[in-house]
Amino acid sequence: MPNDTPGLDIFHDGHRIRLKWHRLRLALDAPLFSAATMAEGFRVGASMELDLRVRGDGGFVVLHDSDLEGETTGYGPVCKADAATIRGLSMKSGGTLPILSEDLAGLMQTAHPEALLQFDMKDDLKTIGEKGLNHLARTFAGLGRFMIVSGADLDLIEAIKTRLPDAQRGIDPTNKLLALLRQKGPSAVEAELRADCLGPTEPKMIYLSWPLILEGHAAGLDLIGLCHALGKTVDAWTFNIADRAEGFSDDEWQRFSTLVSLKPDQITTDEAPATEHAWLARCRT
Repeated sequence: MPNDTPGLDIFHDGHRIRLKWHRLRLALDAPLFSAATMAEGFRVGASMELDLRVRGDGGFVVLHDSDLEGETTGYGPVCKADAATIRGLSMKSGGTLPILSEDLAGLMQTAHPEALLQFDMKDDLKTIGEKGLNHLARTFAGLGRFMIVSGADLDLIEAIKTRLPDAQRGIDPTNKLLALLRQKGPSAVEAELRADCLGPTEPKMIYLSWPLILEGHAAGLDLIGLCHALGKTVDAWTFNIADRAEGFSDDEWQRFSTLVSLKPDQITTDEAPATEHAWLARCRT
């Protein structure tokens, strides 16, 4: 795909690394969960991420917090509000309307073949229930090729696997792996990560924080290489440069270039265009 849109990817040693648009934004000071940014991402084939919360009617809304007042002009638990109520609210960031799952499915109908949207499920299986699972299966039927579903509740990911078998799945074992690395060392981490990769969720992508990846590397453990050997892709999250105008500081460049050399499949960032620009600037020097 011709890269005439900034913030899609970078290349190192013949390896393409996608830059995933965290929470549907292209800069840290941009509004969260922008429908306009998502539409642009679908047009150009970007990798993007959003958070989903279940509504009281079994549908979903693109929000991170469990209460409406966190990100919208509403009040009360998201899981108690219906679609009509949420449609009457505005996002505190940007003043736009919240994105409902029904809107999301409509936008996905126009997606570029390379577009990939991560659904980060913020509720557990008990909260979502059969009504929510049925809504996902009905609303996103035939759209699984554009989706990767992730979440902390692995039972939920398994349940979604049976409802949307064509959707990719992702898991994030970062917290337990980091604790294992510091308490028991690289061998324990390797065994645990291998078990997760081969577990019943059958994940396609493994989400690992970039500090964990670099700490493992310093201890002689190639977490990305292990995942690749098991047929999994890796997302390194979430790397943001501190000054988009100045580009990488020397310390940021040391960390980022080491991360890139380990060949993750994508890097999550809130500053995708600035990250690509800073990368190209450093590579030219």
